[in-house]
Amino acid sequence: MTEDIVAGVLRQWQQVHPGLDTGPMAVIGRLNRCSALLQQAADAPLRRAGLTRPEFDILGTLRRMDRELTPGRIARETFASGAAVTKRVRQLEARGLIARRPDDRDRRVAHLSLTDEGRNTIDRLLPEQLRYEAALLEGIGEARQEELSVALGELLVVLEGRLGSLLE
Repeated sequence: MTEDIVAGVLRQWQQVHPGLDTGPMAVIGRLNRCSALLQQAADAPLRRAGLTRPEFDILGTLRRMDRELTPGRIARETFASGAAVTKRVRQLEARGLIARRPDDRDRRVAHLSLTDEGRNTIDRLLPEQLRYEAALLEGIGEARQEELSVALGELLVVLEGRLGSLLE
């Protein structure tokens, strides 16, 4: 198997600091590198459709939850700041993909839903995006993908438990 870039970095650290436990760097370094590469590559179908990943996530959240949501709820679901969601919602609303309805009791609260065009857009893009993401993972067999998914799920639960309260 070809050596990844992080393996070289770990080897260099071992030469400079023999005996140093670089195990955490092996995991987090690879996750960071994979994340950066995936962000560059995985959004190609979305870019062709004129959407960013965060905009796609908002449309996807509204579609999968299949009901009106407040911007605050979307922020929690997409792990984005309220200001970022507000900006993206404005852009999606201007493009006719999202509709905004003021709350009956509190005009400061908005309820967001997909327009027909927004629903058609996400329903068309999701299968294309999933095919593209599957192609990115082709070099890893299905069983290994499942193992990786389970391991990353375990890490996510640990990190959400430890970091979630720090980020709120």
